[in-house]
Amino acid sequence: MISIKHVYKSFATPKASGKTRRKVGADVSYAASVSGNPALGAAAVVQAADEAAETLAPVESDGLVHALSDINIDIADGDVFGIIGMSGAGKSTLVRTINLLERPTSGTIEVDGRDVTALSGEELRAYRRRVAMIFQNFGLLAQKTVLDNVCFPFLAASGKVTAENRARALELLDRVGLAEKAQSYPSQLSGGQKQRVAIARALACEPEVILCDEATSALDPKSTNTILKLLRDINRETGVTLVVITHSMDVVEKICNNVAVLEHGRVVEQGSVAKVFADPQAEATRVLLGKVDWDA
Repeated sequence: MISIKHVYKSFATPKASGKTRRKVGADVSYAASVSGNPALGAAAVVQAADEAAETLAPVESDGLVHALSDINIDIADGDVFGIIGMSGAGKSTLVRTINLLERPTSGTIEVDGRDVTALSGEELRAYRRRVAMIFQNFGLLAQKTVLDNVCFPFLAASGKVTAENRARALELLDRVGLAEKAQSYPSQLSGGQKQRVAIARALACEPEVILCDEATSALDPKSTNTILKLLRDINRETGVTLVVITHSMDVVEKICNNVAVLEHGRVVEQGSVAKVFADPQAEATRVLLGKVDWDA
């Protein structure tokens, strides 16, 4: 059980300097998500602060951007839980608090009854092995083969990759239908294939939770369906909890059991997908579902 209680997250607005800040890529976010490296974590936070300032609510009188405000969500073990909202609603910030790429400003995140928000060092690394993540832009290491990418969590965990680890990685590549691509490089793959590699990598350390941050938004409809079926089947086979961040109602309807709707960093509605979609109460939900007159 993941229990998010009264979580707030605020960012100081990035200072204008006249210099172009180097964008932090998805590779840094992925590396940070599987390690406890403070430098990688700081780089990911810089990216998140920039994104928050660009897309979220206006700067308040205290000079902060309030990305999340009083978030309360419970996610049951084995659930497929959707978090939806318009661009800038705070979805990605929220999911990054679950694996502590973002530390909540206040509030708690309890996993199986334990507050994880203060974890650091080896405890943080061990926790992140339980909570894997896949990204919109895949987060693959361009100079590594597909097999080496899937083995990366083992390297991050212990500093080495054993023969047993490689055998496990090959099994996972076979599970996602890419065994023949083990020695290929990411540049040689389609978008859908890259995301399947990312899923295999996420499964490497047998996580209890997989965070899916807009995992299909960069894919064509056919590849999207392939990835959704794969995630659904993995959930059914292993019982892994999936937290699905998306702005696509189609994605939520196809694979999610429960859903929370975010608007301006707040949960405005949550419940079963069937109930929320059939009888949306919040204006934000109705807009997302296309149940308002867009030309009014």
